[in-house]
Amino acid sequence: MISIRFRLPPEFSGKFAAALTFASMKLSQRLALRYIKTKFTLLTAISKKKAAAEAFKLFCTPQSRNRKKLPKIFEEAEKLQLELDSVIVKGWRFNKEGNRKALILHGFESSVVNFDRYIRPLMKKGYEVLAFDAPAHGRSGGKQINAPLYCKMILAINKRFGPVRSFMAHSFGGLAVSLALEQISHNADYRLALIAPATETVTAIDTFFSFLKLDPAIRPEFERLIIQKGGVSSDWYSINRAMKHIKAEVLWLHDEDDDITPLSDVLKVKEQNYPNIRFVFTKGLGHRRIYRDNKVTRSIVEFL
Repeated sequence: MISIRFRLPPEFSGKFAAALTFASMKLSQRLALRYIKTKFTLLTAISKKKAAAEAFKLFCTPQSRNRKKLPKIFEEAEKLQLELDSVIVKGWRFNKEGNRKALILHGFESSVVNFDRYIRPLMKKGYEVLAFDAPAHGRSGGKQINAPLYCKMILAINKRFGPVRSFMAHSFGGLAVSLALEQISHNADYRLALIAPATETVTAIDTFFSFLKLDPAIRPEFERLIIQKGGVSSDWYSINRAMKHIKAEVLWLHDEDDDITPLSDVLKVKEQNYPNIRFVFTKGLGHRRIYRDNKVTRSIVEFL
């Protein structure tokens, strides 16, 4: 029996460094990437099914975990936790009994600690603020994350600590909350701020396969695993599809230079002319600096 374990080096964070080009990598990074590719080539030759299983596992495994020191405002928070599929999920509640509940949702390989700039302004609006690290992220347990699990976490938070009527979500969190809202009874009074959301899962998979130069022959097995895990195909995990069932007012902020969640996917949503979505496009902020921008912060707080 041949056992091959796959794990990318820490420097390949952020959706497996989709923004990196081979030429811009350091020698150590290029060698590490070649090593991973060689291992996948070997396993694919042995068993396409096993190669797909390892690829799926890697796709769902964050390569870095944000455990930086909690910002000072977290000293004012009530610590919360819930158990989700035998994983302890850690969270915080600010201004308990506020007049409206808002939930902050982070992206892949991120943490809610990166969104501390939003907490005080929302508290000043009289809001109760909830913030949780998703499984395999920040201070929560677990080693893997996928869209159904992240969605399940949001539904559990809403049931236990809600009802939440205002949501702000970055990147992967945007996809998860869109899926969750399909299952939450809501109306136009709800607010959803999407910041550079992961619009189409198929695009993320394409990027993953392209970056690691995986054999397209394992893609059908990869797809079968997605269906086995969630009961639906990868194209179902789509914000464009989910928007047909979302009644909340939506503020969608996206940067033209985003190299993680491409603008091309967003423009397809815009073409649908959903009446409840207002799009705001920025320039030069990329995928992460956008949520740290002062103007963006103010517009989200005001909208929520």
